[in-house]
Amino acid sequence: MYLLSPGPAVDDRALEDLYAYPTELTRPYVQVNFVSSADGAATMSGRSRGLSSPADKKVFALGRDLADVVLVGAGTALTEGYRGVRHTELRASRRERLGLSDIPPIAVVTGRGSVDPTSPLLTDTTVPPIILTSAAAPAEWRKAVADVGADVVVAGEDRVDPATALASLADRGLLKVCCEGGPTLFADLIAAGLVDQLCLTVAPLLTGAGAVRVADGLPSAEPMSLSLESVLSDEGFLMLRYRKTAASGRE
Repeated sequence: MYLLSPGPAVDDRALEDLYAYPTELTRPYVQVNFVSSADGAATMSGRSRGLSSPADKKVFALGRDLADVVLVGAGTALTEGYRGVRHTELRASRRERLGLSDIPPIAVVTGRGSVDPTSPLLTDTTVPPIILTSAAAPAEWRKAVADVGADVVVAGEDRVDPATALASLADRGLLKVCCEGGPTLFADLIAAGLVDQLCLTVAPLLTGAGAVRVADGLPSAEPMSLSLESVLSDEGFLMLRYRKTAASGRE
């Protein structure tokens, strides 16, 4: 365990080493990134951006830089105004050095087809997105999003099955998975035992009642045991990194 707060400043390379994915992966490794208030809210005024900070955004961007694919629920993607991952000089040089593709695709989970074919997720992107949906989504919608360039994957009957969705990403060689929420997708991944690492930023704010928690939806049969691997702080924000313990399985 690393205790980096209080302590010396952490540079970009040290951050990269700290948040690096395991090497020689043979299955999808799921890292989930979230920010919450000190009293557990995942949003403020309906969005997560009001909880973030420059340091949190740096860790968030790093998660994308190190990943093969960005996984996100459609509700979060639409609420937060997602587009394709952007090209930056730092991102390009880092990913080239690490042997990754130029830009990671975004994989969007939508069981019923809630992403409009004209959404910036599909039209404002360099890399075609992956749409992870279910057989319950209208066939006409599936054809429409495929026609604008999306890679459409049916990963379940009535709803998207997380294990099937991750297997489809693995089939495409995408093993380093950076999940950016939202709460429903996170709850599904926890319930299925598919979370390997949680990167949680805690904002020095109390938002009060009403906001959703970072995990909200399908209940889990039992808690997942985590180990605290690192702690960073900046301007009162805590950036915590937890890993699933061996006792929780799927190591």
